[in-house]
Formats: sequence, C-alpha cells, structure tokens
Amino acid sequence: MVKKLVIKVTAGADAPERCSQAFTVAAVAVASGVEVSLWLTGESAWFALPGRAAAFELPHAAPLPDLIESIQSAGRITLCTQCAARRDIAEKDVLEGVRIAGAQVFVSEAMADDAQALVY
Repeated sequence: MVKKLVIKVTAGADAPERCSQAFTVAAVAVASGVEVSLWLTGESAWFALPGRAAAFELPHAAPLPDLIESIQSAGRITLCTQCAARRDIAEKDVLEGVRIAGAQVFVSEAMADDAQALVY
C-alpha cells in the first residue's frame, strides 16, 4: 500500500522558514516515491501564481520554484478555494497544473485510511 502525504501550507513570505519547510518536505516525499498533495492556504496562496515563487528567498534553502517543479513532477498542488477568492485569484491565473478546491476535498484527502496529514 502506498502511503499518501497531505501537506497544508498556511505560511508564505510572512513566515519564510515554515513555508520553506513545507515545500521541502513535500519535494523530498515526492522524490522518495510518496504520493503528495500539497495545499496552499493563507499567505502561501500567492505561490500558485506564476513568478511569485521566484521572489521568495530564504538563506540555505532550496529555491521555491525548484521545489514546486519537483512537487508537480509526481504530486499535486491545490489552492484553497476561499483563499483564492479572498485574493481575487481565478483558475485562469494559476500555474499550470494547480487546481483550486475547497475544504471538502481537503478533508476527504486527509481522512483517507492510507493518508498522513501535516500542517505548516
């Protein structure tokens, strides 16, 4: 049985270390063969937009665009519906491959028998 990892990122540039940790853990999990679903919520919602991750900097951390590319290679990135709406972000605005979905989908993923959920 393949274990699934559901990660909710609540931090963005406002808490760079916490934000970077979430993306790093997700990328490492994908590279390890774990099925990953990364959720962008709160201030991390901005990283669903093209170019936004490139502006993120944290010393001694992998570049966020590289981590996003790694995650998307075999995982899924989802932008929270309400977080997108509060920021006037529409599906046409987000990076290719990023979906917009709500709490019902998050709960369904996080509560699956084979899933582990983490919140950063």
